[in-house]
Amino acid sequence: MGCAMRITSNMYYKSIYSQSNSQLTENLFNVNKQIASELNIQYAHDDIRTFTETMRLDNEISTLGQVKNSTKSALKMSDQSDAILNEFETSMNRMRTLLLGAANETNSEASLDATAQELRSIEEHFRNLANTSISGQYIFSGSAVDVKPISEDGSYMGNDGLLKAFTGSKTSQQYNISGDELFLGEKKLVKREVTTNVVQTNLSMKYPDFLDSAVQGNSRHITSSDTIRDLMGDGDNVVDVGVPKHFFYISGTTSSGTSFKEKVSMSDDEKIDDLLKKIGDIYGNTPEINVVNVSMNLNGQIVIEDKIKGSSKIDFHMVGATDLQNGGTALDEANIDNLAVYGANVGQIDNLGLGETSFDKIMFGTSTAANSNLHVKEFMKSSLTSADSVAATNGIEGTIYDRTQFSKDGARLSSATPQIVKETNAFATASTKLSEVADLSQGVAGTLNGTSFVVEGTDVNGIAYSAQVDLLAGGSTFSVGGNTYNIYNAETPRAAVDGDKMTYKQFMDVVNMLSTNKLPANTPGSSAEYDDAIKAADIMGRTFLSHDGKMQFEEIGKSNTKATLAIYDANSADFSADASVMTFNTNNAITVRDPKTDFFKTLDEIIKSVENYKLYPDSSSGDARNVGIENAIAMMDDLQDHVYRAHSQVGVQTNALDTSLQRTELLDISSKSLRSAIIDTDMAEASLTLAKLNTNYEAMLATAAKVSKLSLVYYL
Repeated sequence: MGCAMRITSNMYYKSIYSQSNSQLTENLFNVNKQIASELNIQYAHDDIRTFTETMRLDNEISTLGQVKNSTKSALKMSDQSDAILNEFETSMNRMRTLLLGAANETNSEASLDATAQELRSIEEHFRNLANTSISGQYIFSGSAVDVKPISEDGSYMGNDGLLKAFTGSKTSQQYNISGDELFLGEKKLVKREVTTNVVQTNLSMKYPDFLDSAVQGNSRHITSSDTIRDLMGDGDNVVDVGVPKHFFYISGTTSSGTSFKEKVSMSDDEKIDDLLKKIGDIYGNTPEINVVNVSMNLNGQIVIEDKIKGSSKIDFHMVGATDLQNGGTALDEANIDNLAVYGANVGQIDNLGLGETSFDKIMFGTSTAANSNLHVKEFMKSSLTSADSVAATNGIEGTIYDRTQFSKDGARLSSATPQIVKETNAFATASTKLSEVADLSQGVAGTLNGTSFVVEGTDVNGIAYSAQVDLLAGGSTFSVGGNTYNIYNAETPRAAVDGDKMTYKQFMDVVNMLSTNKLPANTPGSSAEYDDAIKAADIMGRTFLSHDGKMQFEEIGKSNTKATLAIYDANSADFSADASVMTFNTNNAITVRDPKTDFFKTLDEIIKSVENYKLYPDSSSGDARNVGIENAIAMMDDLQDHVYRAHSQVGVQTNALDTSLQRTELLDISSKSLRSAIIDTDMAEASLTLAKLNTNYEAMLATAAKVSKLSLVYYL
């Protein structure tokens, strides 16, 4: 028979009080801990899933905080850029208004002086705007934010670096516009346009009788519907129909970068329109399509517009010649290819140097030219003196295309022709190869092998020199004073550089050695001797490419230099040879429009048109190469369009940053709310739970007390 188990008080205590008390105490502790910390959990072991989710949200909230800070800072700079460009546009509108007023031919010089003064003050305002900084950081310096972007001479000193704000995982947003883009950027939709700068008149109307200067007519500008005889004059009063006695020698570059050098012969009765068409044909025009527009403006100047957008390559030079005594005969001196006249010098453009450029002097018999019957018609001038040219032309600068000396300003010599990479239309740099800029269709097709350049002038000591640089596949050299030196590459082992691989830096090292008269110790010279000569030359001077691709030489430590410099293709003057593969300095047509922007340089040229009282390009007074007010207005339109486009870009960036900031703030709020829902204690719920637990605890204590009383009675 089994025995009944006796229920003791100890068993009641363990079952009802001890276990329940421990669990309730723990629950009360946890609820009080949640209320005190306001957190559901404090340690990972409390709830691993909740802890993991909380850590993920904490990381996301931290990232969003970084994004907000980055975006706010970027938005501040972008907003400031927006405001600055607003001021740019306002000032540019004022500048354009002033130019329109200056274009009125009734303006006095005093009025133009006042206008120019206000324009200069606006230019200074632009410079101050361009140098705006925020918290010590310049906003238009690219990534070089500690560099003042615009110098006193208008040169850009920053870089093309982009600043980007962190806007999220693997995402960023540009928030600056570099000065390289704003002040030197490129307008892909602009068509390059150039113009001659010598005003042309109708000679037939001015001198109705070419045999009698006393018979005076009316003088007016030439038009495209006039005849070649009207343009060039005649030695008699007979219109020679179909006799090619007027010769035009044309040089330049097409929009593809191909150089040309052509002779065009025309008769008295042909129209100037016919000449313009032939010029267009040289550039590549066909009956089906024009690659350039060739026209004549109201001042009798030839204007060439590139039909291909975004190219900065077209160039133009032309000189005309008419033999007023022997025109159309075997003794015609206007034809430089006339072997009977020029013998060994046949084909040389310098043959025209004996002629007379002033038809008035020919008519009145006051010419002092060696051949006063040879009328040489200039179409562009660059204010050259006889010392500025290396050509023996008796001072006829209009016959010179690319054999001109660099301009001098104190200790610096500067070219006016930018070096432009054919494939990209970008400015060349020191590391650019000559072959990337040169027209490789000249000479041996596809290579610079066999090309020669002449480098001449005076060195820093005032001593004249003439050197020849020969680009050769087997190793390039330069020769001066009867000595020939190797031009070494930078490879290992060192060797004379292949002409197709020669960089501008290597070419400029040669120019620098010649300009400073620091040559290798021996010929052809070892690579070590060559390097020593370069180092010695670098102490005295530096030859470099400017930001706009123009070659310059500067004598170090001097305020003025005795050096002069000209660089040109050895074939330059020979019209029977190939065209120049590349040009370094030219007496060419003036650029009116170009895809490439140089903001402050263009502003200066615009203002100079007013300071020189020039309504249109006119080489007869003031700055021969100034574009004139009429063209300055068009240039201002291009600048305004360029700034508008830059401003639009800044506007897009600002909107993107603002949208990003708003999105980030919403995500931040959402993430914090979600985190709060997961980790934060619901105080109402916790308080209710605490109340329930307290009630349960009190009930448990009461029950335990009753059990204890029953146990005592039973015991008694």
